[in-house]
Amino acid sequence: MSAVKLALRQISRRFGTLTALAPTDLEVQQGEFICLVGPSGCGKSTLFNVISGVLAPDSGQVLIDGRDVTGSSGHVGYMLQKDLLLPWKTVIDNIVLGATVNGGASRAQRAQGVALARRYGLGEFINHYPAALSGGMRQRVALMRTLAMEHDIMLLDEPFGALDAQTRLAMQQWLLQVWSEQRRTVVFITHDIDEAIMLADRVVVMTPRPGRIAAQLPVPVPRPRSVVTLTDPSFIALKGQILSMIYHDSTTEFATHENPA
Repeated sequence: MSAVKLALRQISRRFGTLTALAPTDLEVQQGEFICLVGPSGCGKSTLFNVISGVLAPDSGQVLIDGRDVTGSSGHVGYMLQKDLLLPWKTVIDNIVLGATVNGGASRAQRAQGVALARRYGLGEFINHYPAALSGGMRQRVALMRTLAMEHDIMLLDEPFGALDAQTRLAMQQWLLQVWSEQRRTVVFITHDIDEAIMLADRVVVMTPRPGRIAAQLPVPVPRPRSVVTLTDPSFIALKGQILSMIYHDSTTEFATHENPA
């Protein structure tokens, strides 16, 4: 059995009188790919910010390889929906940006960045600027920048959310290829249930605010996965289960606020 790479122990977070995260526990195994889903405002991004050290929790611990890293940064790679590429830098300079910020990219680090670009389909574009790239290509560069930081854990916050459906599906397949070769531990936020099931080993369902984990559902669909996966009976059944949980909880929460009595 794989070792626990990331562990959250009774993590909670408030913003004034608003409880964004109720005490939450989660374990992620080395090399595992999990997806977090749930209604808007359920605390998914807050959870990411606590894991990354951007926010300190009000209570609880964040452990990586058993070491307490609560409230400290620099331990994980973090990619947002916006690619945040620097428009005045080339593809290769954006890929090695992390090393540049931390004192300068060495020749070896630049060579590694070029190898990543070539391995994952952007070798012809290493000297191009972001304005010359499509949305999907820009997201590839952003992911390569995250990979080049060489953290074992990658937090991906809806990285494909702004892409059209066809490009999004292509990027999902590309990400699965990268993950199968790199075997980083991935925690991925999405509002797209199809995407969560397509990508994940396990789907973690969160409740409406205050956010907490309602269920952790293993994905029974075998790998490798493709477009055909979307019609697999196990895929469809799991999707129905997740949708039922999210929309039942959301409806209940709405009714509670609208009808306090």
